[in-house]
This record gives sequence, structure tokens and C-alpha cells, in this order.
Amino acid sequence: MNAKVLDSFTDALWLEDGLSKNTLASYRRDLEQLESFLKKTPLEKAREEDLFGFLASRKGKTTSAARMLSSLKRFYGWCLRERKIKADPTLKLDPPKRTPRFPRTLSEADVDSLLAAPDTATSLGARDRAMLELLYATGLRVSELLGLSRGMLTSDDQVMTIKGKGGRERLVPLNDSARKALADHLAAVAADEVQGRARSPWMFPSGSGAQHLTRQRFGQELKTLAAAAGIEPSRVSPHVLRHAFASHLLENGADLRTVQQLLGHADISTTQIYTHVIEERLRRLVEQHHPLAQVHLTKRS
Repeated sequence: MNAKVLDSFTDALWLEDGLSKNTLASYRRDLEQLESFLKKTPLEKAREEDLFGFLASRKGKTTSAARMLSSLKRFYGWCLRERKIKADPTLKLDPPKRTPRFPRTLSEADVDSLLAAPDTATSLGARDRAMLELLYATGLRVSELLGLSRGMLTSDDQVMTIKGKGGRERLVPLNDSARKALADHLAAVAADEVQGRARSPWMFPSGSGAQHLTRQRFGQELKTLAAAAGIEPSRVSPHVLRHAFASHLLENGADLRTVQQLLGHADISTTQIYTHVIEERLRRLVEQHHPLAQVHLTKRS
């Protein structure tokens, strides 16, 4: 394995884009698979036909094929800039065709039912309500939610500063409902501490308070709350609430660039999975307000 070349490449990615360890590891794994396919041929010596053969040998989902192609293009683009190769062998490699896939989401009525599910008379219920309110009000990733520190709202409870993927920071506003749910949760935590529970630095601590609540535990709680709300548990996850946040903003008139900033997407192309929401909203607006649309609707009826 040419570890030195891969080290230099992933170091360059980290310096240029601030990518996470997991993303860098994915790039490296993809290139190690190519290296294994090439056998004794170094990565820098791979020809266009070698890469076509490698991609053809892979069987899997189009998503993984698309990511693999991205890894190859980034690597050989870097090799070209570093003058390790004279020509980019990926120029004629086309991305696989992907079937449009819309993100799973919930209706506004579903979200209302889910928010009403926790028993806020208990400390655990107050915690769950605060977590649900925060997810839906801000579109946080579950890792961002669980990693919140308890002291982050001491100076201003109107907004939160979130450090997302790649260390990028963004400001996330909090609505009245989320602020109230957070205040109720923190009051319940303080009451538990008066009765002997150890103080925790985390906004949503685990049972002992030494660590924050785990993703697995929160996922289990969410399924239980979904069932209590009369929603099929398989339809609900933290990421589904993130999708609901974005979809409902767009349905109610927000622009795509604003949603991109709130979600913390580095590239607006990632946010464009929600464009079908905008298209549907525009279609309804035309049908409701354009005179010719009204004529056609009358004729159809």
C-alpha cells in the first residue's frame, strides 16, 4: 500500500475543506480498494481503462458508486495539481444515473402529535420534549443536538452557535416554544441535582451525567414517543425531524439559500434534495392564483 501518497492526499483534503475524520477515512478506503484492484500498479500509474474496469467490477448501490467516483476524481485531480501525473484519467468517467429520491419527512400534524407525546410532568418527559422541540425548531443533526453543552445559553437564549461538520460554525435561532421547553428541562435537571444527582456539563446528560445521552438511546426513546403519538415508529428518526424542519420551512415560503445556512450544508447542492417541495408549493400557488389555471381547473371538474 502506498500509504505516503494517501497520507498526503487526505492531509490536503483536511487543509482545503476541513473534512471530518470519518469522511477522510471514507476517501482513503475507496482508494485502498482501487489499489487492491490494481495489484502491483501504483495508484499514480492507473490508466483510464483501469478505472473503467475497477468501477465495472463493483456491484452495489448507485450512492456508493457515486461516492467512489467522487473519491477517484478528487484524488486524481490532486495528483494532477501536485504534478504526480500528466493527465487526469477520470475525465471520461461519468457519474451513475440516480433515481430521484425524496427525503422522508412528517406532516405538520404528525409533528404536532409527536411534540405532544412526552409526559412533561416528569423530568424525562421534559427532557424528551426539549429535544424534540430543538430538533424541529432548528434542524440540528442528532450529533449536534446531543453534543450541546449546558452552559451555551447563559448569555443569550435567542440563538445558539452550533459547530457542525468540518468545524464550521453557524447561528441557529430558537423560537419561543423551543426556549420554553429548554427552560422547563433545565429546571427539572436542577431539581434532580438538588436531590443528589451529579451535576453534568451536558444539556442532555446520560443517566449518570458523566456523558451525554447516546444516539442509540435517543433513537429508542423517539420510537417509543412515535408509537405513543399514533405514528408508525419506522417513519420517525432524528434525521426525519431534520427533513421536516427543512420541508416545512420551504412549504411556508423560505428560500433555499436560507435553509442551506440553517442546516449547515457546505454546498447548496446538498440542500437541493428539497427542491420538489418548492416545485409543489409553486404549483399550488399557480393553481390558486393564476386566472388561466382557474379556468382549466373548472373545465376538468
